[in-house]
Amino acid sequence: MTFHQPLVMGVLNVTPDSFSDGGEYTTVEAALDHARVLQIAGADIIDIGGESTRPGAERVSVEEEQRRVIPVIQAIVAELGAKVSIDTMNASTAAAAIAAGASIINDVSGGLADEQMFAVAAQTKATIVISHWRGFSNVMDTQNTYNEIGADVAAELSARIDAALAAGVAREQIVIDPGLGFAKDMKQNWQLVARLDQLEKLGYPILVGASRKRFIAGAIEFDESVTVSTERRDVATAVLTALLLQRKLWGIRVHNVLATTDAIRVVAALREGEQS
Repeated sequence: MTFHQPLVMGVLNVTPDSFSDGGEYTTVEAALDHARVLQIAGADIIDIGGESTRPGAERVSVEEEQRRVIPVIQAIVAELGAKVSIDTMNASTAAAAIAAGASIINDVSGGLADEQMFAVAAQTKATIVISHWRGFSNVMDTQNTYNEIGADVAAELSARIDAALAAGVAREQIVIDPGLGFAKDMKQNWQLVARLDQLEKLGYPILVGASRKRFIAGAIEFDESVTVSTERRDVATAVLTALLLQRKLWGIRVHNVLATTDAIRVVAALREGEQS
């Protein structure tokens, strides 16, 4: 088994309604404090989002999204010197975030929600994460019909990559994301995780964001009436991270950075022991 150490992207949602940590970091001070915790725990990137993409979430205005994220980006870049990504589907927010100091655009819609997103990436030269996506949160659970999920997701991502390249985005700017949890049921998510080799064939760096998602909870508690705690989801996420380290992932997007970096260190120690 090979080992490649990915970047760790720590999640910072400055929203009142995100599925896991909504409402916890809605002030600049609280967000900055949490970013500091993420950085100390080993986050290489702080991923800041101002609009929830949980199932059923209502969209917010671009003005409200920017009101939430821009001051936080400015504070984190100025005070922590951290590398920041902006989690947004809006091109104008991406542009404002890059101007505020972010260097990565993390678009869960893969440029489908806003046709200007790839133009912004081309103009700013920012890294852009292109995710697999089929629709907004209020309809995505109805868009999960696939023939063979690994091949289908790879083909749809390939089409989005072609669109980005046609818009002037350089190949080296592009990172791809399988879009776990978006237009996929629990079984399909696990099938896609098992078939990441299909995405590897596209030849682009891969970011995986499985942290605390429904399919993680479903694997450890089959009784849907039972609420799976954050702590249990974090342990399961860390286990999955350790297993995925056999692949050459560009990054892992997680809420609990310390559990993830611990998992990476354990796998690294095992690989070193095998080689000595």
